[in-house]
Amino acid sequence: MAAFRTSLRLARHVPIAPARVLPARAAIPAVRAFSTGAGVPKPEAPKNSNSSILFVLALAAVGVSGYFLVDEPTLASWVGLPDRTTGKGGLAGEADYQKVYNAIANLLENEKYDDGSYGPVLVRLAWHSSGTYDKETNTGGSNGATMRYPLEAGDGANAGLEAARNLLEPLKKKFPWISYSDLWTLGGVAAIQELGGPVIPWRPGRQDAPPEKTPPNGRLPDAAQGAQHLRNVFYRMGFNDQEIVALSGGHVLGRCHPNRSGFDGPWTFSPISFTNDFFNLLVNEKWEPKKWDGPFQWEDVGTHTLMMLPTDYALIEDASFKKTVQKYAKDEELFFKDFASVFSRLLELGVPAENFDAGAKGLEKPGPLTFKTTAEQENSK
Repeated sequence: MAAFRTSLRLARHVPIAPARVLPARAAIPAVRAFSTGAGVPKPEAPKNSNSSILFVLALAAVGVSGYFLVDEPTLASWVGLPDRTTGKGGLAGEADYQKVYNAIANLLENEKYDDGSYGPVLVRLAWHSSGTYDKETNTGGSNGATMRYPLEAGDGANAGLEAARNLLEPLKKKFPWISYSDLWTLGGVAAIQELGGPVIPWRPGRQDAPPEKTPPNGRLPDAAQGAQHLRNVFYRMGFNDQEIVALSGGHVLGRCHPNRSGFDGPWTFSPISFTNDFFNLLVNEKWEPKKWDGPFQWEDVGTHTLMMLPTDYALIEDASFKKTVQKYAKDEELFFKDFASVFSRLLELGVPAENFDAGAKGLEKPGPLTFKTTAEQENSK
């Protein structure tokens, strides 16, 4: 089985259409081509009544009421209590987080999900749970995991992300000491690395928050807009033009769905391989408006199987953005370096410094953690 899974990882590209000729690429490491097995099991209710609380929520502020059965560590993490048993006190070490990483990696492959991998939707969850940050009010961001609540979960920009949240829910039961905020962001890190992307530095310490900490809807990008909209959204978070382009390169993974965003199709021929192909295709392919009944989007002239969103195409219509797009199209190593840096920053938006200080107390060495991929771990045996 190990040999079979390793052979899958060697297949970096899984074409969904006849491949176009792109610039030559350097040799690449063995990575997952598909991201394991069966569907997501339904979480079991805690069996020990002494370790669970039937918590009655009166959430008038968000228009929700009902009963939620949660165990004590989960409840402590949920409302941000300083309970060391949740892991926020720094008891978890590097090996513990590597175990969580591995558990996430082993959930990725599923031939019944988009293109055989949950990886892209986990990256989207990590990004959307972090991209609500507003530097002026210091609200939103990855600290809180407030997409668990109806207001943020119901934001149209987050349609379809219940698939990612449900996928990770059994791991929250398996590792109750980790906060949802840390779990979701670590999910994005694991997905990027397992799909062949760069090593993403990551720090633990995010705390979950109650519903009243939910940021207002409408802070995430609207894909139907242009360059100025991108600047408005990303400048609010503290990013510059070069960093906007680098983060946009994450669109190399996954596809759009008419029943979610309204748009349709993948950006690249290999939507579960992290490369610089998003930029190669944006620069080197010819694009035309798609003729269909859906919202305006671009499609490639050659195969009519790929798409670009208006916000994607804006990257080559705007002179400042285009210079960086062209650099990344020519230099994948540069893109990987810049993406790793800015994505790591994205995942830390809104997290108080003292949270990371607390999260580091159980670590063997100071500084962010870096994780070995499952392929690297197998190769080192």
